[in-house]
Amino acid sequence: MAKLTKAQREWRPGMPKKRRSTKVMFASTVLLLEAFVAFFATLAVFGLKRGEPALVLGFGITLSVVLILACAVLSRPWGIGLGWVMQLVLILSGFVEPTMFVVGVLFAACWWYGIRAGMRIDRENAQRDREQAEWDASHGEDSAGQSA
Repeated sequence: MAKLTKAQREWRPGMPKKRRSTKVMFASTVLLLEAFVAFFATLAVFGLKRGEPALVLGFGITLSVVLILACAVLSRPWGIGLGWVMQLVLILSGFVEPTMFVVGVLFAACWWYGIRAGMRIDRENAQRDREQAEWDASHGEDSAGQSA
């Protein structure tokens, strides 16, 4: 038998599903797109600068992997900070390939907007959930939407 996750062990019939954070989804999307760009930029730089292949490949592939792994920790308190550090690293990769300055700044702008918009949407969803719970309580409905 497969081992159950904590969420599976704690689930009970009729429990509402916990809403995923829009901020984390937006941030994960930006980091994954950055990982692809970093990987393909690495291939381009490797093709242009044949004299230093180990350094370029090592840095680029490591950057891509760290960007992907950063998605797993975005819901932790320090996860968004790690994302900002990754934005800075991507911008600083412009010292290897100058085009990456522009790409890095554009991705940093996407990151900022994704975090900002995600936080706003999460606040609105929490407010909507509170108002729905108040309405359900005042109209005698349980969490499944059925009359009591």
